[in-house]
Amino acid sequence: MLSWVVTFLVVALIAGILGFGGIAGVSVEIAKAIFFIAIVLFLISAVVGLVRGRSSV
Repeated sequence: MLSWVVTFLVVALIAGILGFGGIAGVSVEIAKAIFFIAIVLFLISAVVGLVRGRSSV
């Protein structure tokens, strides 16, 4: 999921350099949204892992 963030940031940088401000702004917003979704999913996963504890296998 973080690879999508990097992809949209690269698209935003290239669009910004070429002068496409609208596309660059949209790409940055998409990258931010995906980044925050990834952070939330990570935190949920960490909490669930701590609550479940370690299983003795």
